[in-house]
Amino acid sequence: MEPKKLTKDRSRAMLCGVCAGLAEYAGIDVTIVRLLTVLLAFTSIGLILYIIAAIIMPDKTY
Repeated sequence: MEPKKLTKDRSRAMLCGVCAGLAEYAGIDVTIVRLLTVLLAFTSIGLILYIIAAIIMPDKTY
């Protein structure tokens, strides 16, 4: 069994695929992760974390 990896999922992406990757990794619906991301984006730290994740997270290989 292959271990889970945190990657961006560009096939279900709206912007960079960060939320889709986080949802797949956590095993929850992507809509919940997107709503939480929007709420966190209103704080300066949430926006900074999203940008860092978009830069650092590797793309999913198929």
